[in-house]
This record gives sequence, structure tokens and C-alpha cells, in this order.
Amino acid sequence: MVDSTSDETRLRWSDLSNEVRNALAGKLSGLWGATGEEEAFNSLSVDKQQALLLILSRFVAKGLWQGVQKITNLYGEGGVGIEFTAWPTMQSTLSRRKDFTQLLAKHSDTKGAFYEKGRADAALHLLYVEETPRKWYVHFDLYSPIHSPSSALKHFRHEYLGKVRPDWRVIKQRLRT
Repeated sequence: MVDSTSDETRLRWSDLSNEVRNALAGKLSGLWGATGEEEAFNSLSVDKQQALLLILSRFVAKGLWQGVQKITNLYGEGGVGIEFTAWPTMQSTLSRRKDFTQLLAKHSDTKGAFYEKGRADAALHLLYVEETPRKWYVHFDLYSPIHSPSSALKHFRHEYLGKVRPDWRVIKQRLRT
């Protein structure tokens, strides 16, 4: 889904395929005061553009992108993820999916959460807080705490104790394997 470009090149809206532009339609407008998707995307730094494209690609592959209503924040360094508002069906959709679990996903400051199953690394972690409208967050965990005892130990050691937050380059590499 994502156009092949140099990892370090700042992209322009016109560099994106029609498929990617259509997927982002209506989701970036208003981000940091931008009046439309093109302005919002063009104003993003390379790390935020790459983070957005990684999340978009993964969400499309998992059939979750249609649940994203509006993106309200992005990050690509010190973690790879987005903050967004979702359509009301996001929680019920994830609750019914066999490839997501609530096991160990919730944090003390969140209302609920889901982990992607089946990946030892670069696994999606979705969390939400109870606000109006409900705020959702999704990021990639470097190691999955639910995949296996080995990956759980790595997650605890690196991400929980070590506070390691992989950047978009690390996640992109892990998604290739």
C-alpha cells in the first residue's frame, strides 16, 4: 500500500499513491491547525510521515483502518504510533477478533486495551481512555508480552524496565521480517 521511497526523504502529498491518499481522506484535516489532508501531511516531519504510513499499512492489512475517524496526534521517534478518535464500533470489532486480545493490554491509566496476537515483535498495542469523544492510541511494541515467555521477558526487560521506545526505522525493519 505504501509507495516505495527512501526512508530518509520527506514526502509530499503528491508522492503518495491514490490508494494512500484516499485512505487518509478526512482523517488528517485539522491536525495541528491544518485545513486539509495535503497541508497536514506536507507539514509532518519524516518520522511522523513514516509512522503514519506504517500504522496505515498495518491497520489496512488487519482490516481496522475504516474504524479510524480522525487522527489527532502522531509520533515516530521515541515510539511509533498515533492518537485518534474512532468510530463507535472499534471496541466491539476488536473484542470479537481472534487476532487481538485484552490479556495484559490495559494500563493503569486507560479504560481498556488490546494486543495483536501472533507477532513476537512489532505488535500493535491499542489503548483507549474514557473521554468524550473517546481517545484511542495505537503504537507498536518492540516485543509482544503475550506471544511467548521469551518475548514477554524481552518486553519486560527492554520496554518496561529499560523504557526502550523503538523508532520508525526499527519497526519498519521488524515488519519486514
